[in-house]
Amino acid sequence: MADDALITLDKAVFRAALPAGGRLMGLDVGTQTIGLALCDAGWSIASPAHTHKRTKFTRDKAALGEFAAAQSVKGLVIGLPLNMDGSESPRSQASRAFARNIAALSLPVLLWDERWSTAAAERAMIAQDMSRAKRAERIDAHAAALILQGAIDALTMG
Repeated sequence: MADDALITLDKAVFRAALPAGGRLMGLDVGTQTIGLALCDAGWSIASPAHTHKRTKFTRDKAALGEFAAAQSVKGLVIGLPLNMDGSESPRSQASRAFARNIAALSLPVLLWDERWSTAAAERAMIAQDMSRAKRAERIDAHAAALILQGAIDALTMG
């Protein structure tokens, strides 16, 4: 892991680490898959990219690093699953550990509250009349897009 890697919950600190902006990648980290989303360099809109099926961490890190490099990603927004009262859960700790491990990619990391992302993504896909099978294969990338959109909205306000 990079000793000087930035991992923060503070949007101002993350924003300061990216003075020229740049494309961001959102990640919805699950035990079996990682949903990926991307936003434009101007941080206006996030879109689902794809869902990565997890294998060994070294392979996952290499695949994520290649994708980030190919997309000219300058920072990562990783969903932090909190309990409804805002406290951390075992899943929160797993996301923090993932962030520490992925910091070897030398990209600033913003941990972002993802409490409602999957439920909101599911509702949106149902509203689009998407089949259950298609929802199952796309839910993580859509949740990643909602996580990323929430972060970029907060980063660009005020």
